[in-house]
Amino acid sequence: MKKNTQCSVEHKKYVSRLKRRKVLISLMRWGLLAAVIALWEILARAGAIDSFITSSPSRIWETFLSLCKDGSLFTHAGVTLYETVVSFLLATVLGTLIAIALWWCDTMRNVLEPHLVVLNALPKIALGPIIIIWVGAGTGAIIVMALMISLIITVLSTLNGFIEVDKGKLTLLDTMNATKFQKLVHLVLPANVPTIISALKINVGLCWVGTIMGEYLVSRAGLGYLIIYGGQVFKLDLVMTSTVVLCVLAALMYVCVAILEKLAYKKFAKA
Repeated sequence: MKKNTQCSVEHKKYVSRLKRRKVLISLMRWGLLAAVIALWEILARAGAIDSFITSSPSRIWETFLSLCKDGSLFTHAGVTLYETVVSFLLATVLGTLIAIALWWCDTMRNVLEPHLVVLNALPKIALGPIIIIWVGAGTGAIIVMALMISLIITVLSTLNGFIEVDKGKLTLLDTMNATKFQKLVHLVLPANVPTIISALKINVGLCWVGTIMGEYLVSRAGLGYLIIYGGQVFKLDLVMTSTVVLCVLAALMYVCVAILEKLAYKKFAKA
């Protein structure tokens, strides 16, 4: 009885230490960000750095309020967010389906995998003019650019996860006369939930990069357009404000994927 009580007390102390560590890390994380912002503002006001080139938190805030007031920020951010979300969903769905097809057919995988590796190494920005000619100078070209950047990574990472499934478990299913579809549904896909979630996290960053890259090439709206416009007319406050908004939107999208990860793990843990 005493031993159980002692274990319970030790467990509570351990949990308490973990909570304190988590709070401390969170405070240090936000404290570091606040310190960088404060130092940036102080150096800009003191003239130690040129606020025309580097801007400053106060000037970024004023530009942000100005863009919100005339509604242009919501328009441009909405355009970029739409392009990013569409390319993210397409890359995830198509990438997973292609990985399944390559896992299903060994011959197809052996033929196409080297080509996918080469395509992944190809700088996608070089295909920008061709994409514009094929798709047109509009939203479609931007989505295709983001899709090209993120799709192959999704295919390769997910396919590697499928291939590395426990061979012993596959052999066990073979002895039970399981079909390939049953292996996929009951073993391969559940075992690769972490791999798919990891691909989603990678795609968040890649899709944002692809979208902004596409907007650099061809766009009349979007945060990438604001950054290019601000650089051309030397409104660097606009450039920095658009960049900060990009960071916030990318972080929020990553948080959504993290929430999805927790829900997926809970579901499969119960299963």
